[in-house]
Parts: sequence; C-alpha cells; structure tokens
Amino acid sequence: MKDHSVRTLIAAAALFLLTVSAMAQTPPLDPGEKLEKLQFPAVTMQLKGWTKFGNSHVYTLPVRAGQHMKISFSSKSKFAFLAIFDLSKPDDEAFFGTDEDGMSFETTVKENATWLLRPYYSKVSPRRGLGAPFSILIEPLAAAPQQPKPAELERPSLFPKAPAKQ
Repeated sequence: MKDHSVRTLIAAAALFLLTVSAMAQTPPLDPGEKLEKLQFPAVTMQLKGWTKFGNSHVYTLPVRAGQHMKISFSSKSKFAFLAIFDLSKPDDEAFFGTDEDGMSFETTVKENATWLLRPYYSKVSPRRGLGAPFSILIEPLAAAPQQPKPAELERPSLFPKAPAKQ
C-alpha cells in the first residue's frame, strides 16, 4: 500500500513538472491569435500576414547567445506595429516595439532565450478598418567585427613615461 502511494506521488510530481515546463514555453495569447513556432533561419526568412485587433499569427523564435540578426517590420498601414518580447524574462514588457523604436531591430543576442514576435493593429487608431497586411524579415547576419579596445586614455602626469625597451 505504501509503495503504491509513493508511486502515485512521484507520478503526480512528474506530471506537475511537465505541465509547468510546457506552460513556460507557451506564451499567453490574446483571443483570436494563433501561435506559430519558428526555428532560427539560416538565410533570410519572410513572414507575411494580416492583423486586426489580435486576430493574427504570433511567432516564437528561439535565439542563442552570440547570434547576430536583424528583424525588420513593414506594413502599408500606419496603425500596424510589431512588439518583441523575451519569454525568459518575468516581465511582460516588450523590449522592442516599432511604434517607438523604429521599423528594424539589429542585435547580437546576449543569452539563450525564446522571443515572441507579436504583430498588432493599434486599438487607438481613429480608423477602424479590416486590419492591415504586414511583413516581417528575419535576417541572420555575420558576426559583428570585434572592435579593438581603445588604448588607455592618456592622462596628464607629473612623471614622464619611461622610454620603450628595445
């Protein structure tokens, strides 16, 4: 009897841990959104879609530390935008948004993470149309060249520098 209850407890704990890890991988979606899981592309990838008040595709993109990339967003509508979230962070603030930060984002990834790319149609737009078409380009780039570290700044000194040894 005791052996059976221990097995049940272990099975319940394993099921709980699987559920928690699955929830951590799946972002919360707005009503009408459809999740599409991407892989980091080897060449430029273009995503096209249509968005209206959350009725759109949203994309998860796994990124690794050291990857250099550029994400560009375009739309014919001035009321369509893209927000990028880091799902590994506890806050739900976008770290990039085309409404404030421009239409493209270029970076070298600092740590392994999964990003959520969420195109959206602004709810505060004065025009309530059928939504807007959009295009997202994900471009892997060659690693940024390492900038040489600047030599120590010359500081005024009371003592002259020693001559270089030969």
